[in-house]
Amino acid sequence: MQRHPFKLLLTLWPILAGLALLSGTAKANDDALLQAVHGFLHNEAQSLGEEIIIELRPPSARLPECLSPQPFLTREGQLPIGRVSVGVRCGSDGRQVRYMQAEIGVLGEFPVLATTLNAGDTVRPEHLEQRQGNLAELPNNALLDTEQIIGQVATRNLRAGQPLQVHQFRSLPLVERNQRVVVEARGAGFRVSREGQALEPGGLGDRVRIRFDSREVVTGQVGGEGLVIVDF
Repeated sequence: MQRHPFKLLLTLWPILAGLALLSGTAKANDDALLQAVHGFLHNEAQSLGEEIIIELRPPSARLPECLSPQPFLTREGQLPIGRVSVGVRCGSDGRQVRYMQAEIGVLGEFPVLATTLNAGDTVRPEHLEQRQGNLAELPNNALLDTEQIIGQVATRNLRAGQPLQVHQFRSLPLVERNQRVVVEARGAGFRVSREGQALEPGGLGDRVRIRFDSREVVTGQVGGEGLVIVDF
């Protein structure tokens, strides 16, 4: 039986062309998705430093096109730095969700100690200096904002030059246990103050329980030295 290679090639050509077209369309869809996620992560990280490097790992499974991609960080409040997980809602209703992994490097400044601190020392501006490097290489829970550290108390001995972490500091108590404090109740159009007894210590922003002479107990937020605020 005589073969017809030319005829066979003509038969396969539409199939090969279709596969090439599908491959090109899939790549274009992936490119659009990656571009949306890249832009989102860049916007989230740009306040951390001047130079941002983003490496994305697209979903491995072949999925339908993601229309109107809406990226979001899977952990609320997470700093977009280092290895992060990114969710993407697809479609106008956002009911389809897919997930991607990203590695984000940021070249920026971070505070370190200019001098040794002992446990119990209060951090002052002259104790700190700025250094530059890849923020993604810092330890977990590293402190990047100098204002977060000034006025805090060291919980352990700390050497000069080391990156600083949240657990190495605590707030200076503004309210002591059993202290008589002013409790300020705030609401729409009113502000009322009365005196109570703190049942626990707290620093600025901490929530503490206050007992009044009537034995009523409320919980409020420390707003200053000897001041607790209750919002209504």
